[in-house]
Amino acid sequence: MSTITASLCFLSGNKNPIKTLNLSPSNSKSNSVRSWSSPVIKTSYSNSYRLSFNCKSASTIPFVSSKNYEFSDGSSEVELRLQLGAQDIQSYRDISVDANDNSLKIGIQRYGSLITLIETDHLFEKIKPAETIWYIDDDQLVVNLKKQDPDLKWPDIVESWDSLTVGSLQLLQGTAIFIVGDSTEINETVAREIAVGIGYTPLTTKELLETYAKQTIDSWVLTEGSDSVAEAEGAILESLSSHVRAVVATLGGQQGAARRADKWQHLYAGFTVWLSQTEATDEDSAKEEARRHIQDARLAYSKADVVVKLQGWDSDQTKSVAQASLRAIKQLVLSDKNLPGKKRLYVRLGCRGDWPNIKPPGWAPSAGDDATLT
Repeated sequence: MSTITASLCFLSGNKNPIKTLNLSPSNSKSNSVRSWSSPVIKTSYSNSYRLSFNCKSASTIPFVSSKNYEFSDGSSEVELRLQLGAQDIQSYRDISVDANDNSLKIGIQRYGSLITLIETDHLFEKIKPAETIWYIDDDQLVVNLKKQDPDLKWPDIVESWDSLTVGSLQLLQGTAIFIVGDSTEINETVAREIAVGIGYTPLTTKELLETYAKQTIDSWVLTEGSDSVAEAEGAILESLSSHVRAVVATLGGQQGAARRADKWQHLYAGFTVWLSQTEATDEDSAKEEARRHIQDARLAYSKADVVVKLQGWDSDQTKSVAQASLRAIKQLVLSDKNLPGKKRLYVRLGCRGDWPNIKPPGWAPSAGDDATLT
């Protein structure tokens, strides 16, 4: 079995992914939390393949409150219409449209200077830059961009929190999300942000366990030990494995079931996001750390579909971490669009622990590694 990984993505919450003439300077405070995200797919392929993508910044707020453009998705291409208004266009040579795989810059020449109408290095998804077409229609500049993936619906031109929360629904297809990591507080905060954003139900195993036991997790650990709590959370995860459209925050620390390799049977039912604290100060270091963790089979969290490395933590930056998580899940599903269907099949067959090499009906863990469904 090999692993498909994606390069880490650095996100800085104090920058907007799109700049326009109508965009006023952001008054949000400087971001003290950095996050890097990496999708990881465990597959049965005989060879390994690395999926790479690059990004520099992502917005944690709606990027434009009063947009000077109109956007529409026409299946194989997207159309962008920018209001030129009173701009004095003397010639087509005054207009500059610079498109690359994942970036777009549009400007006009006036009095010897280039005025930027719109600029982003974070389109919602990749385009075919060589097939970009633009023309002037009355007082509008019309730009047609050919999508690399015609099946993917674009909610907007740029990948922002708003467009990601809308776009994730078509990719997830109702599949649940499980948030794991050593901090219960961070897990719960990020899970709630994601759930509210995409319209899923937020659930926390801590709340469910404390309601059931009528005591706090801390007192439970003191009286019965962390193993008892982990066993109980494993039972909760089993009951939640058949839930759809839910974001589940799991327990952190030694008492968390996700920290134990033998408790992942039902976590595989959804997309798992590992929120991992790091002391890395740059993308390359975080990438290398994530790679080591993924390869270390002794670390149960390494079984997660997505790894998000956190440098520090501030609850004010929850949306930045939630956005990193959704972006990584998006790249994960786009690398294999059969994943949501495989998750549903895994659940229908009883979450037997055979992820990702799903065995035929009737298979049991004691039966060995015979036939595999592809």
